[in-house]
Amino acid sequence: MALAAAVCAAALAALTAVPAQAHQRPQWDVKDTGVSEVRFRGLAAVSRHTAWVAGTRGTVLRTTDGGRTWRDVSPPGAGDLEFRDIEAFDARRAVALSIGEGEASRVYRTEDGGATWTESFRNTDARAFYDCLTFFDRRHGLAMSDPVDGKFRILSTSDGGRSWQVLPDAGMPAAQAGEAGFAASGQCLVSAGPRDVWLATGGAARARVLHSADRGLTWTATDAPVPA
Repeated sequence: MALAAAVCAAALAALTAVPAQAHQRPQWDVKDTGVSEVRFRGLAAVSRHTAWVAGTRGTVLRTTDGGRTWRDVSPPGAGDLEFRDIEAFDARRAVALSIGEGEASRVYRTEDGGATWTESFRNTDARAFYDCLTFFDRRHGLAMSDPVDGKFRILSTSDGGRSWQVLPDAGMPAAQAGEAGFAASGQCLVSAGPRDVWLATGGAARARVLHSADRGLTWTATDAPVPA
């Protein structure tokens, strides 16, 4: 009985013991990129070693050693652009979005770690202003523009960002007066799983969250209980 009691006590202690690391506070390290006068807005962490950042003055940086060193891999000739979103698949492949009215909204793609870039989309509609993008997988992705003709405009790719097409807007609810996305950090359009995507809005009478379960073809809108 004494042995059984000892075994039970040991088992109970093992079950209730809290690992030492559970009491440790999260630790952060500042990683100097070596770049000044640039505001980073887009971030894509591929692994604990590889990450991409994008920001003002057409800047894109990449690290493959956990942030100890950063390489400037900015697209040539993009110095006047404002990158707000970057989505990366690995250390070599990434897609970056610049924001702005008309032709300032562009998409760039690299397959060699930023050594070379291809401009795969340039907005030619002066009424459109693209804010952010997201990918469901390595091939399928969407980009979102502020309302055109009363509805948010959705851009779609099925080849990893090599080409883009504007989706029909029949399944998109009407936008409110003044409603828009916020091109602040590339997070106004977020996907989860193979088909679901969410769009957050503001600027109108009500803040809303729009959801699509079919990769952007049809949407439902829900009011959000936060200031618009």
